[in-house]
Amino acid sequence: MFKASIDIDLLRDSIAALSVIVDEIRLKVSPAGLSVKAVDAANVAMVIFDLKASAFDKFDAKDTELGLDLVKLNDILGIVEKKTLVDMELDTAAQKLHLNFGGLSYTLSLLDPSTIRSEPRVPQLDLPARVVLNGQDLKRAVKAAEKISDHMTLGVSGNVFFMEAKGDTDQVRLEMDANQLIDLKSGEANSLFSLDYLLDIIKPAGKASEVSLSIGCDFPILIQFDIAPAVCHVTFLLAPRIESD
Repeated sequence: MFKASIDIDLLRDSIAALSVIVDEIRLKVSPAGLSVKAVDAANVAMVIFDLKASAFDKFDAKDTELGLDLVKLNDILGIVEKKTLVDMELDTAAQKLHLNFGGLSYTLSLLDPSTIRSEPRVPQLDLPARVVLNGQDLKRAVKAAEKISDHMTLGVSGNVFFMEAKGDTDQVRLEMDANQLIDLKSGEANSLFSLDYLLDIIKPAGKASEVSLSIGCDFPILIQFDIAPAVCHVTFLLAPRIESD
């Protein structure tokens, strides 16, 4: 059983964040809320998503798992006006999700969860450096790097966090010290990442007032932020790009 009502802006932002990594998800439903763990086809990026029951205007659910086509769902939600409540109800027998908003009713056929890639194991990482900054600062650096290269280095040196991209002839670098950051845990950190993935991740992360980056040396990066404070949290885990000598 699953029956709920939620503001369209939060629902749309949640689905958009998941969509930057995967097109289909196994959505875990429980009385506590909704959750997703998914990895992209290339095993480079993982998303961990948690939407608490308290984020909903109404929420009544038992433990179940839904297979969702995010492309179809995004298309439907794209026509909903801002500040609209979306009512959702699961038809277990027919394996369909009913969506009602603004006088419109949609019936979305669900996917068989067994046909979707299984939930990945989340690695336990002890990363030495942690940086907290405004999402717009992260977005600005990644967009600047896009003009130069297809990869980008993120790291910490002393009390300075840096983001750097090098091309064949050009280079761009942004440095932020502890006074310019929301928080900084200094540690040895220097890792290279694909800009294709970072450009996708900053679409939702760039809207956040605080984004936490946990970094090591040639280790995956943890990018964490709230879509809605205290009720909707997202973590992206991105594998580094290792260059051979």
